[in-house]
Amino acid sequence: MSHNSQLTTPDSRLFIKVCGMRDPENIDLICKAGPDYLGYIFQRESSRYIGKEPDQSIFERVPPPIKKVGVFVNEDQESLIRLCRQYGLFAAQLHGNETPLYTRAVKDSGLTVIKAFSLYETFDFSTLEAYIPSVRYFLFDTRGNLRGGTGIKFDWKILDRYQLPVPFFLSGGIGPADAADLKKLDHPQLFAIDINSGFEIQPALKDAGMVKTFIEKMVTW
Repeated sequence: MSHNSQLTTPDSRLFIKVCGMRDPENIDLICKAGPDYLGYIFQRESSRYIGKEPDQSIFERVPPPIKKVGVFVNEDQESLIRLCRQYGLFAAQLHGNETPLYTRAVKDSGLTVIKAFSLYETFDFSTLEAYIPSVRYFLFDTRGNLRGGTGIKFDWKILDRYQLPVPFFLSGGIGPADAADLKKLDHPQLFAIDINSGFEIQPALKDAGMVKTFIEKMVTW
């Protein structure tokens, strides 16, 4: 289910990212379910934090078709680039106050940049225009007290106001029962679905059966 990072795909299906991975055996099971992206959280305050010195195998055991993404919050720029290279990450997903200058530097290092923003009713999408030259994707999540995910949905109707040319990942409280409604979303820039806590047995441990079923539903049009 890998793709070539083009903005559109022949079957126009939505891609799937499973985020918050840490356990080696669970990673093996989730990889067999066939996601397109696997996310690792580098934010120390997160209950899904991979740890200061994670086992290298949690990255090396991921088969090449699946792209590995590091999730960061206001990480030192040089540290972020070093970590991404050290662990063979394809993309850096940024959930903090990273500026367009910061994202440009990350892009220039050779990484794909996914810049996350928390949406709410009066969110001004024009504030994202400065990021267009330096990001490959946006990620839209729910606004909450903690950076990097709330497990709660936002009103997807807000997306109707998004008219910029950058494709986006949709995140925020998505669970197994949402497949049908997600497939009804008709937005030209909706590129991928990001799932996490809605598929967990406990933090950083996913129910592989639920993930597999969800992916099968999402790729069947």
